Amino acid sequence: MGRLIKVLSKEDILPKYRNTSIETLLEYHNLKKEFGKHDNAEMLIGMCMDNRKQLNIPNNFAYILRTGGGNLRYSEFKVSYAVAIGGVKVVALIGHNNCGMVNLMSKKGKFIDGLVENAGWDRTQAEEHFTSFAPMFEIENEINFLLSETKRLSERYPKIIFAPLFYVLEDNLLYQVENDA
Repeated sequence: MGRLIKVLSKEDILPKYRNTSIETLLEYHNLKKEFGKHDNAEMLIGMCMDNRKQLNIPNNFAYILRTGGGNLRYSEFKVSYAVAIGGVKVVALIGHNNCGMVNLMSKKGKFIDGLVENAGWDRTQAEEHFTSFAPMFEIENEINFLLSETKRLSERYPKIIFAPLFYVLEDNLLYQVENDA
């Protein structure tokens, strides 16, 4: 399990992130640093599609990929594009508490009913859809998934800095995640 490190001052930023766009992200979002002008994306941010999270960052600062649970397994070509064409060298992976992808299987009935009622799907079609895709997107624990995804991507892109960050919905702050393992 990871340890959350709150950032309320510049001194709280871990040394490994100082002088990187992770430091700048934390300063913009948590410390309300005045926005600078950015002509090109300095980083890629991978985060959950959840509508309860909004980052405080200027235009052109980052590429942003939003997926269920912040799961980038099926978005790697987009990560590769940001690295190869966009030239990013830093990626922030942002998880959050109370993620809907945790224990997704418990939401099966509501999911199927929602597709039937809201989208006009046939119940069988909705059940097959859930059964086919839910296992790919379900996560057991937000922080453990965040750390495993950071490790997986770091191994795949060894020259890129991957930083696991955690958005806490109650205070709308980004926390650094230090791996205790």
